Amino acid sequence: MPGSTDSSTRTMGVLTVGGLVAVTAYTVALGSNGWLWFGWVVLGLITLGMVATRST
Repeated sequence: MPGSTDSSTRTMGVLTVGGLVAVTAYTVALGSNGWLWFGWVVLGLITLGMVATRST
């Protein structure tokens, strides 16, 4: 179902951007945490994979 794929890809994109904002805010407020950045990179790679494999 192409509609649901687009919807889930958009949701992942929003979560990825929101995660970036949250990790950046955490870093500014409390200092850097490598595990948070690692988690965000993994989330970003999953999102990129979803975008790349999305049905056209």
